[in-house]
Amino acid sequence: MPCALAHPFQPRRQRGFTLMELLVVITLMALASAGVVFAMGDNSQDQLQREGQRLAAQLEAARAQSRASGQPVRWRADSQGFVIEGLQGGTRQGAWLHPPVAVRSSGDIILGPEALIGPQTVLLAYPSRNAGSIAVATDGVRPFELQAP
Repeated sequence: MPCALAHPFQPRRQRGFTLMELLVVITLMALASAGVVFAMGDNSQDQLQREGQRLAAQLEAARAQSRASGQPVRWRADSQGFVIEGLQGGTRQGAWLHPPVAVRSSGDIILGPEALIGPQTVLLAYPSRNAGSIAVATDGVRPFELQAP
């Protein structure tokens, strides 16, 4: 006659989730959330800072070319972006990465060929966004860099 006792190695019925299952689900949710954050577009202030860093690099490159060639180089803003005139390769047109950018400066910027130029400041802002503004400036000795306006 068979014994009515349960087999000692018979698995018990599971109720609820184990800690490991919960940790796996939380980890997957965290990775999905991080992916969404990185997929979202940059905010306006970050875009404006990138525009400023790019402009500072363009101005410094033009300043270096001016000093190497001994010819003055002129930077000016236009409706599409900016123009750098007097380079050895001719005039260079530059467009903004995230238009429209409003530019405020005291006029054209002359970049060299002297080692020292006067203090120069260019203010960049997005007129339709609430991103504030950012300044690309030099005191005439140091390179162009981003500054708080």
